[in-house]
Amino acid sequence: MPVAHISWAIADNADRPACDAFFQDVFGARAVYEMLETAETAGMGLDREESLMMVGDTMIIPIAPAGEGVKPSSPLGNMLRRSAHPMRWIGVALKVASLPEADARLRAAGFDLHYDPGMENHYCLIARHQALGMRIEVLAQELPNDPRRDPVWRADPSDNPLGIEGLQAIGVSVPTLEEARVLFGERLGWPEIGSRTLAEGECAAFDMGDTVLEALVGAEGSAVAAHARDIKGIYHLVFKVRDAACAADALRASGLELIGDVASRFAIVPEQAHGRLIWLTEVTSEWYPPVGSRMHEFAPAG
Repeated sequence: MPVAHISWAIADNADRPACDAFFQDVFGARAVYEMLETAETAGMGLDREESLMMVGDTMIIPIAPAGEGVKPSSPLGNMLRRSAHPMRWIGVALKVASLPEADARLRAAGFDLHYDPGMENHYCLIARHQALGMRIEVLAQELPNDPRRDPVWRADPSDNPLGIEGLQAIGVSVPTLEEARVLFGERLGWPEIGSRTLAEGECAAFDMGDTVLEALVGAEGSAVAAHARDIKGIYHLVFKVRDAACAADALRASGLELIGDVASRFAIVPEQAHGRLIWLTEVTSEWYPPVGSRMHEFAPAG
C-alpha cells in the first residue's frame, strides 16, 4: 500500500494560501490540482479547499474548511477544526489496487472501516482511535493530475531547491513499542526492519512498502511522550536530500532557524513550518529501503 498523500488541517481557510506558499517557496512543491470554491463550483456543495502539492514524489495536502464546511453542522469542517492543532496531522492515504480485497483483509485484522456515503467504491477510513492517532484512508480512486500514475515519471532532485530525493519516513508517537508492533507489524502487516535510538526517543521501524513508519517512544517528560499522550498520531516526516549541507545553507539563507544536526538530520523549527516537524537528512540507515514512491505500480494499465 504505497503512500498516496499525507494531509493536515488548517482551521481558517484564510491561512491556507500562506501554508501552500511555504511549501512552494521552501520545499519547491508543485501544485498539481486545486479544489477551490469559485463561482463555477458554488453549487456543488464543496466543504473544503485544498491544493494537492508534490514535494519530490510525495503528495502533501493542507486542507481548510470552506463553503459548506464553514457551517457548524458540517462533519468535515468540524473534523478539520478539531485537527488544526500544532504538531497534529490528519493522517495518510494508502493506495490499493482493490478496495474490496483491502476491506476484507483489514476487517479480518479487526479494523472497523468507515465509508462516506456515495464514496463506497473510492475509499474507506480507519479512524484515528483505531490506529494510535493516525487516521488512515484506504484509497482506490486515482488522485487528479497525479504525476506518479505515469510509470516512467520520477521526481528530479535537481528541480528542487533542497535536493529532495524522496520521503524516507513517517514518524508516529506511540505509548509503547509493544502497542506499535501489534498495530503496525501484526495487524497492518508491515515488517519490522529494525530499532534504534533517535534524539526524540526509542524507535521501531516498519517497512510500509515505499517508506518507513518510525514508531517513537519518548522518555517521561519529553516532547514525544507529551505528543503520544495529548495529540497522538503523526509526529514528523523525514525527507531524504542529496546534500544536507547545501539544503541547510538554502534554508538558513531564507532566514529559517534549524534544529537538529546537519550531519544526521535537521529540521526547520516547527514554529516557522506551520506547526509541523519535517526532518531532512542525507543519511539512510542500513536497513531502511531506498526512497521512492511506488504509486506507479498501481497505475491503471494503458
